[in-house]
Amino acid sequence: MAACSTVAPPSTSFISNKKDLGLSAFSSPSPLSSQKCKRTSKTICSVTAPKQSERKPATTGSVKTGMTMTEKIFARASEKTQLSPGENVWVNVDVLMTHDVCGPGSFGIFKKEFGQNAKVWDREKIVIIPDHYIFTSDERANRNVDILRDFCTEQNIKYFYDITDLSNFKANPDYKGVCHVALAQEGHCRPGEVLLGTDSHTCTAGAFGQFATGIGNTDAGFVLGTGKLLLKVPPTLRFVMDGEMPDYLLAKDLILQIIGEISVSGATYKAMEFVGSTVESLSMEERMTLCNMVVEAGGKNGIVPADSTTYKYLEDKTSVPYEPVYSDDKARFLSEYRFDISKLEPLVAKPHSPDNRALARECKDVKIDRVYIGSCTGGKTEDFMAAAKVFLASGKKVKVPTFLVPATQKVWMDVYSLPVPGSGGKTCSQIFEEAGCDTPASPSCGACLGGPKDTYARLNEPKASLFLNLQHIRNGHTLMFKEK
Repeated sequence: MAACSTVAPPSTSFISNKKDLGLSAFSSPSPLSSQKCKRTSKTICSVTAPKQSERKPATTGSVKTGMTMTEKIFARASEKTQLSPGENVWVNVDVLMTHDVCGPGSFGIFKKEFGQNAKVWDREKIVIIPDHYIFTSDERANRNVDILRDFCTEQNIKYFYDITDLSNFKANPDYKGVCHVALAQEGHCRPGEVLLGTDSHTCTAGAFGQFATGIGNTDAGFVLGTGKLLLKVPPTLRFVMDGEMPDYLLAKDLILQIIGEISVSGATYKAMEFVGSTVESLSMEERMTLCNMVVEAGGKNGIVPADSTTYKYLEDKTSVPYEPVYSDDKARFLSEYRFDISKLEPLVAKPHSPDNRALARECKDVKIDRVYIGSCTGGKTEDFMAAAKVFLASGKKVKVPTFLVPATQKVWMDVYSLPVPGSGGKTCSQIFEEAGCDTPASPSCGACLGGPKDTYARLNEPKASLFLNLQHIRNGHTLMFKEK
C-alpha cells in the first residue's frame, strides 16, 4: 500500500494565500501637511514636513513561488516566468507527431482551416510515423499511408519514416515501427521540450523529462499551421518510489500498482511525476513503460527527471541542444504517494480495466487461449529479453499460441542478434523458437488497436488472451504452460 499525504488542501493547493491590502497598508503619513494659521492675512504662514518614519519595501507585488517540472516546461514554452495549475496558456510546440490513423484527418483540418496551398509552420519539427494498420491488404488502411506520403512530399517534411514494400519490411530502410518507441530511438525525445502526438500514449516520451501528451486531430491541424496550442497547466501528483527493486519485477508492476491505488480516473488531467531511488535505477526503456501508462490513470502527462541515464541514451541519438528542468524544492504538489518497492509483488491487470489489479500468484488457475508480446508498452528490446529469460528458465514449450511483435525494426534486429545473458550465446529468437512461439512478426502496432481482419494476431472471435503485457508473462509465466 502506498502512503499518501496531501501536501496542500484543494482550496489553497496552487495559489499562495493573499490578503487584500487597503490604504491601511501604507501607514506613513502624507509627505506634506499644512499647519493651521491665524486668518489675519491671506498668506500661508508655514508649510512644514513632518518627521518621516522608516519606510519598508512594498509587499504587494507578485511573489515567485516554486514550480514543478511540468509547470516549468509550460512556463518556458509560453515565454512566462511564473505559472500555476489551472492557467490556460499558448505553448510553443517543439515536436508534433502523427501516424497513419490520425494523420489524414489532421492534414484535412489543416488544409480546410489554413488553405489548400498552406505550408506547415516548421517542416523539421513534424514527425510522421506510419505504424498502426500497415501489414494488411485493406485498401483503406493502405490509402492512409499513401495520404501521409503525399502530404510529406508536398510539404517537404524532413522526418517521414515511409514504407512502400509491405511484403518485406526490411526492404524499407526508412520504416521504423511503433511511433512511441521510434520517437525515442530516432532522437526526437529531449528533456525540457514539448512533444505532442495524435495518440494517447504519446505520454511515453515523458520518460525523457519532457512534457508529452496526446492530442486530437483538430488540435494537430492547428499545430501544423501555427506551431502553438492552447493548454491548461495541470496540477502534479508526485510518486516517490524507493527501495531495491527485486529482479522479478519490471516497471509494468510499478505502474499497475499505482493505477490500482488511484484508479483509472485518479490522475485525470494531472501530471504524474515519478521520483525516488527505484526510478533512478530504471533504464530508459523501463522509464518509458512507466510513463506510457499514465493515460490509463487519466493522466495528462507522466514525467521523470532527466539524469545521467537519460543523457547517456541520447548521446548518439540527437545533436539538438536541450535544457532539462527539475521541480523546485518548494514546488507544490496536489498529492504525494510513497512506495517501498522492495515489498512489491508481481501484478496483473485483470479484465476489463487497468485498475483491476491482482497479484500474479492469485491468477495461477486462470485458463487462457493465447499470449501476445508486443505493443508500445511491452514490445521493446528489454521486454523481449525478459520474456526470453522466463522461457529459458522454464525449459518448457508453450501450450497456447504465443505471438511476438517487436515494436520497431531495431527491436526486431535485437531479437535476432543480441545474446540473452545466461543462455550460452542464444538469442531471443532462438529461445522463442525452442519454446514453440510464433516467428517474430513485422514491427508495428499489430493487434493492439484491432485493425483490419487480416491484422496479425487480431482476435476475430471471443477468446481469453494474455494480451499486450509482457509483464503478465514474466510474472505469471505458469499461465503460459497451463493446458486449456
